[in-house]
Amino acid sequence: MTVVMIAIIVLIFAGYWKMFEKAGVKGWMAIVPFLNLYVLVKMAGKDGWWIILLLIPLVNMVVAFIVSIEIAHRFDRSTGFGVGMTLLGFIFVPILGFGDAAWTADPVDI
Repeated sequence: MTVVMIAIIVLIFAGYWKMFEKAGVKGWMAIVPFLNLYVLVKMAGKDGWWIILLLIPLVNMVVAFIVSIEIAHRFDRSTGFGVGMTLLGFIFVPILGFGDAAWTADPVDI
């Protein structure tokens, strides 16, 4: 069971790495705690202080949906795909990272 969990975690990190690179951000930022949250918030087009909202219980669930949906839209994916990124990230993040989706917004300014 531990091997399966480690494999899923590696798959998620690899998906985020590729997703960051598609958005014009260095991929290694996906594995740095809190920096990855900051980059995700910026990828969603939100201000950096939104990372604080991700640290507040219950509020973070709403913010996670908003950020995921905005990122999905910037990759020309549907709102449903964004919801999938929030609820089933281990499936949808690698699809976005390794699939043919292209970043359609302006480069992310970190």
